[in-house]
Amino acid sequence: MKHLKYVVAGVALLAGMATAAQAGTLDDVKARGKLLCGVTTGLAGFGAPNDKGEWAGLDIDLCKGVAAAVFGDASKVEFKPLSAEQRFTALQSGEVDMLARNSTWTLKRDTELKLDFVTVNYYDGQGFMVHKDTGVKSALELKGATVCVQEGTTTEKNMGDYDKANGLGFEPVKFKENDQARAAYDEGRCDAYTTDASGLAGERTALKDPANNVILPEIISKEPLGPVVRHGDNQWGDVVRWTHYATLVAEEKGITQANLGEVIAANGADNASADPETQRMLGITGNLGEGMGLTITWAHDVIKAVGNYGEIFDRNIGPKTNIGLERGLNALWNKGGLQYAPPFN
Repeated sequence: MKHLKYVVAGVALLAGMATAAQAGTLDDVKARGKLLCGVTTGLAGFGAPNDKGEWAGLDIDLCKGVAAAVFGDASKVEFKPLSAEQRFTALQSGEVDMLARNSTWTLKRDTELKLDFVTVNYYDGQGFMVHKDTGVKSALELKGATVCVQEGTTTEKNMGDYDKANGLGFEPVKFKENDQARAAYDEGRCDAYTTDASGLAGERTALKDPANNVILPEIISKEPLGPVVRHGDNQWGDVVRWTHYATLVAEEKGITQANLGEVIAANGADNASADPETQRMLGITGNLGEGMGLTITWAHDVIKAVGNYGEIFDRNIGPKTNIGLERGLNALWNKGGLQYAPPFN
């Protein structure tokens, strides 16, 4: 009986541990009634208030997509602007539920900070911008140049590595925030400005004379940017990851915000010629949301709220916007890019 008592106590302890492990961010978000999403303090095209004062951008749409997946309502999200210095601490402490803040996935951040980068929603690389009237055509011509850079970031480290490898003798001019670095460059306090190439394109729109600034051709690093969650909360990581994947597969299948209803009608459960993956993703057959703690219509709700990845890219940073970025590495895998989603199966 004595041994039996210990066994029962052990089972109860394990059950309690299992319950605690299951209670995570998704439950907290549902109980609160809104998602708390950590975003940049302002980067055009990725996360910044628009002319109506509403947050908009590629990362903002990811936050909205996650809110739609959880609640069926993309408006149930509060955006928390965080500096580069604040972002990871805010996530670790529970101040936010996730980061969607143009943050680079690195080994040290993944392991030492006890955070999980769950996917890449933008493949980027670091570049340099100079005033066009300097006549500089290559970063290798910047010998001895003063370079505005945000301190304490991968940007600063990459610049140092590139400088060392090429013997350029950069003189870094460091700032706490990117907008400070950009302003100093705009005032002529630096010969060049460095950050992710997408960030340069966004920051250029805020310069006094955008047309007199050119992004040099060299890309000096790999910058996989993506959403971040707390380490060990696998269910919540799945929700954020598969929200992004739903937008990718929607683009693969030609599913848009506008034709979503037509696609559902054309892929009914009784239609022998319907696309099985489309049926599964949209909840027409099966229930892929159940394993994540979501409803059967979660992916439908994501696409209805923000559209497919191509739509998200084009309206925020694409060639027809003032950011003017091409898809490049962010094209779908079947279009020569790196954006690739596992099967909805």
